[in-house]
Amino acid sequence: MSRLAGLITVVAALMLSGAVAKSTPSAGYGWPVKPFDRPHPVRSNFGDPRTLFRGPPTATTLDDGPGSFAFHEGVDIAAPDGTAVYPVRAGTVTANRAERVFVHAADGEIFQYWHIVPTVAVGTHVRAFVTVLGHIRKGYGHVHFVDIQDGRPLNPLAPGHLTPYEDVTAPQVELVELRRPGTTTELLPELVRGRIEIDASAFDTPKPAAPGTWAHMPTTPAELTWLVERASNDRVRIPERVAFDTRLHLPTRSFWSVYARGTHQNMPTFRKHRYWRDAGVYLFRLGIVDTRKLRDGIYTVVVTARDIGGNSATGDLTFLVYNHHGWPPETKQA
Repeated sequence: MSRLAGLITVVAALMLSGAVAKSTPSAGYGWPVKPFDRPHPVRSNFGDPRTLFRGPPTATTLDDGPGSFAFHEGVDIAAPDGTAVYPVRAGTVTANRAERVFVHAADGEIFQYWHIVPTVAVGTHVRAFVTVLGHIRKGYGHVHFVDIQDGRPLNPLAPGHLTPYEDVTAPQVELVELRRPGTTTELLPELVRGRIEIDASAFDTPKPAAPGTWAHMPTTPAELTWLVERASNDRVRIPERVAFDTRLHLPTRSFWSVYARGTHQNMPTFRKHRYWRDAGVYLFRLGIVDTRKLRDGIYTVVVTARDIGGNSATGDLTFLVYNHHGWPPETKQA
């Protein structure tokens, strides 16, 4: 290669790297607990269900009981009680409550640090990774970290935010089921007709694992999609649709229009009693299908779960659509 050709190659490479750098997210910010430059266990994801049932732990309560239900607006970063918590960005303390500190950065971004004993006063200017905001309260074992931009919580694990972070485990689609729309009545896939609801149970196993009783507790995936295809030839009849997406923001729909009844958080609370070591159950309402718009026959719904790192897994369920009166005809021997 001539010197001129080599120079052109180097210049082109530099131009390309500059273009890539401009198109990729910013380097983000470190973790709010030491060491700042290493990933820490995340024991609860952005968008995980938060369920507090007022009734006892019965099927009736789980299926239709009142309570407090919400999406988790941040991530829970596991660390021992008493651990010092630092701001990830410089700014001014605008709130100092019993167990939380809010810091406003110069660009308007707001960071919240929950479940700590504050050591800073409102109005204090804090320096990133230098000022101690407080220490994790006894009995909590984590700091709840929230990132708010333009008035909306953002997923702190999205690219360009908490870093370094690498998700190396794939989520799982545990089951796919059909229900009568808006109910907990499961439909047998051997014969469905009319309107049906597709639900799925899915979860992720975070790495590194949280310590102690949280070591094997599941979290939610960052995205769930589904499609329906003809079983005989895999031809797609209902294109892929997104049912759940917390890769950047929280769902805008109500809690029980996103999650299906039967859902509860890790170590759920029923009638003010916390059920320790009870793993969460995450059932998602994926969508409604009017089978009358499909030709009678055998179909497969394919559900894909993806995490924030792009790892994915699928689950499926095959079902028979028969919208004619009566039952399917007798099967002839081949």
